[in-house]
Amino acid sequence: MEKRNDLTGEAAAGQVLITRVFNAPRKLVFKAWTDPAYLKHWYAPPGCTIEFYNFDLRPGGGFLSLLTNPAHHDCRCKSTFLEIKAPEKLVYTIAFADEQGNLLTSEQVGVDADWPSETVVTVTFEEQNGKTTVTLHQTVAESIAKRTGAHPSWLLMLDNLDQQLLVVQ
Repeated sequence: MEKRNDLTGEAAAGQVLITRVFNAPRKLVFKAWTDPAYLKHWYAPPGCTIEFYNFDLRPGGGFLSLLTNPAHHDCRCKSTFLEIKAPEKLVYTIAFADEQGNLLTSEQVGVDADWPSETVVTVTFEEQNGKTTVTLHQTVAESIAKRTGAHPSWLLMLDNLDQQLLVVQ
């Protein structure tokens, strides 16, 4: 796996931008991002687990997830799919939520008050010579994402994805 963390384009404005190249075809990498059977194996940092509820892969659909973190507090999030262009692009929101999926603020869940209550994640998938370049953009200041652990968590989760892709190929 080739790792790159490019800080260009929108990241120059201070938002999270991560680029990673995976040794797997785009169709498979896209599926790993959109199928809860794959997501449960990689979409949480090491030592944590994630459960998905009501997974509805369509624009306007979404999911509720519970990230269990033994070292810190659990985190429940609600996501809404804004754009799905298989296998090229995925855009979705991530917002804090309660058990019923009602949205909560950062303060209500006890996290850093600077963290936005909702962010938008845009993931693009480009294939070349059997490898897939994934570019992830999240609408939160990179400095806040690094301070809260979200940025390093993305990097660890992408490491998990790389390992998962090796298993399913």
